[in-house]
Amino acid sequence: MGAKLSQNGNGFRVGPVSDINVTPLVDVMLVLLIVFMVAAPMMAAGVKVDLPTSNAKPLEEPKPPIVISIDGKGTVYVDKTAVTKDTLLPVLAQESAGDKDRRIHLRGDQTLAYGKVIQTMGEINDAGYAKIALVSEAPQH
Repeated sequence: MGAKLSQNGNGFRVGPVSDINVTPLVDVMLVLLIVFMVAAPMMAAGVKVDLPTSNAKPLEEPKPPIVISIDGKGTVYVDKTAVTKDTLLPVLAQESAGDKDRRIHLRGDQTLAYGKVIQTMGEINDAGYAKIALVSEAPQH
């Protein structure tokens, strides 16, 4: 903490300084400015080029995701087929044709216990499917 000396008739009086020292703040801001100035050009995706046109067919669309739904009663569905805990993974393997990289959208009823959704997600993940997404609805305005 700093102190201010002021002359008071007989001698000097010492009191606290109420001014804020902004020097460290300015130093930090200048360092951040330099970091962002150096990093900004590296964030560009690539060199801008004028691409030629082609009559080639577009790449094949990836397969749509497999939808797994759990209703309010806890019944699990793969697409629209009801499955049990024992038949979930065989039906999922059949739907995905053995492709473990296939996207899976997991939809759970909002009245359902959170543990049931996580348990189903864990079973699917333990079977080797890593691309699992939880689906929700956008709020109505």
